[in-house]
Amino acid sequence: MKIKDKVLIVEDEQSISNFISMILTANGYDTIVVRSGEEALTMISSHCPDLIILDLGLPDMDGIEVLKSVRKWSSLPVVVVSARHHEHDKVEALDYGADDYISKPFGTSELLARIRTAIRHTRTTLSDPQIAQSGKFITGELTIDYDKHQVLMRGENARLTVNEYKIVAMLGKHAGKVLTYDFIIRELWGPKAKTDNQILRVNMANIRRKIEKDPSHPEYLFTEVGVGYRMRESD
Repeated sequence: MKIKDKVLIVEDEQSISNFISMILTANGYDTIVVRSGEEALTMISSHCPDLIILDLGLPDMDGIEVLKSVRKWSSLPVVVVSARHHEHDKVEALDYGADDYISKPFGTSELLARIRTAIRHTRTTLSDPQIAQSGKFITGELTIDYDKHQVLMRGENARLTVNEYKIVAMLGKHAGKVLTYDFIIRELWGPKAKTDNQILRVNMANIRRKIEKDPSHPEYLFTEVGVGYRMRESD
């Protein structure tokens, strides 16, 4: 079963957030709706969305402040949807790291196309050309299918949980490099997450049981003791 992309909608006007949520749900996305900047930052840290739709005119803070905060620790795609039409506002949002900017009112097709492009852009800008070209990372009998959000072993779905998949997907994007425990925790659970490695170790143990022939002698996911984890390089 394909894991759906999760979209966080940050919009204080209920009619607009309901409309966006309805459209995205009908097109295969999971949605979460919040109505303030503070709620947005909390949900980004705790729910790890795949994309953020961000209104700038929020009741408690300017959306640009939300964008700045997110960009301090994450590169997840952000599409700004705003009633502000001035070029200055668009340039400012893009300069601070927005992936795209849509002015209200907007069409359904345009919104969906911008979302697809923003999510795809996070894949095609990766340093690994194999992933950029095919959407897959392959090493030995392991395949990470980034389009279907699946990890396959010998062609069979390894049936990872959402968090397990995200860990493997992240390591695949940086194959051959050691990712520190803190980096992985921060990327998955946000900057406010505890730096206790226990939950990460539990996830990794479960992953290895599902993909390694002998978890005590891994072929794919290696531990750099006291530092972090490393994925075997692609073939």
